[in-house]
Amino acid sequence: MKAFAISSSLLALKNFNFTHTRNRISNPFLSPFLPLNSKIHSSPSPTMASAPSSSIYSELARSPPAIPMPTPPLTKFNIGLCQLSVTSDKDRNIAHARTAIQDAASKGANLVLLPEIWNSPYANESFPVYAEDIDAGGDASPSTAMLSELARLLKITIVGGSIPERSGGRVYNTCCVFGTDGKLLAKHRKIHLFDIDIPGKITFIESLTLTAGETPTVVDTEVGRIGIGICYDIRFPELAMIYAARGAHLICYPGAFNMTTGPLHWELLQRSRATDNQLYVATCSPARDNGPGYVAWGHSTLVGPFGEVLATTEHEEEIIIAEIDYSILEPRRTNLPVTKQRRGDLYQLVDLQRLNSH
Repeated sequence: MKAFAISSSLLALKNFNFTHTRNRISNPFLSPFLPLNSKIHSSPSPTMASAPSSSIYSELARSPPAIPMPTPPLTKFNIGLCQLSVTSDKDRNIAHARTAIQDAASKGANLVLLPEIWNSPYANESFPVYAEDIDAGGDASPSTAMLSELARLLKITIVGGSIPERSGGRVYNTCCVFGTDGKLLAKHRKIHLFDIDIPGKITFIESLTLTAGETPTVVDTEVGRIGIGICYDIRFPELAMIYAARGAHLICYPGAFNMTTGPLHWELLQRSRATDNQLYVATCSPARDNGPGYVAWGHSTLVGPFGEVLATTEHEEEIIIAEIDYSILEPRRTNLPVTKQRRGDLYQLVDLQRLNSH
């Protein structure tokens, strides 16, 4: 199995000059002599009139060109979304997640997805206390040790939600992916930290205790190529576009949207990421606890490549099993061929990691 790491400075403004200059070379429709501060007019030109077909434009819209989706090991399989209640008792949380995973597997799930921060309360004061040394493993990371053991015993793939991770004196919000042999296939550290302030509604600053990750993650598994994001990562379409350009069949987002943004944006963002990229999107939230702390919206969901909601929960604790059918991905892209209709003569998404590795 192979995990792809992509620089977190994907489209950062500080790299604009670099990207713009690089585009002059890689894109024949952008003049190498155009100053950076020049105005670009939309009037037609002889160059544009004789430009290649739209399929070539489309290739230019991704730099380097997009990687075709690989043939997945399974065409159809079941995913289990485990929307779990979370308490301040870490041992209880781990035991509870173990039972839920076993339950999902007994109902036919080949892939199990857990919520964001399922072993700890979602609070800045809790993250350092509940953090585990994932690289050390064993007793230093009882949460991931349990996930590894169950993936091996049950012969399933587990996208292990996320837990606080301690590494090098820092704390991260980290998702681990385990293969059917129990081995760690990938580790994704939340790239975009949840720092928001909506007066009178919610204020939460993850960066007070957490450090942002540096590498987006695409991983090959026994159930296909999966991109990983955590909660706030779903708000950034560039990340999902990079995953699609790397050939992902599915993007998994463990997340814990709140009672302010959840009703407005949670389903909208899932359907947007699936529709824009014509792939599956799966999310998993903690169950709602109306206590004094952070209150999650719930509504774990599976969305298909046309943006259709295939399965969803309400806000209570629940495990749902739903079918993923990769055989519909190519027909959907043929029905609505946006991947072949992009205008690479006008815009371009740059995958800096792949570009620099070339």
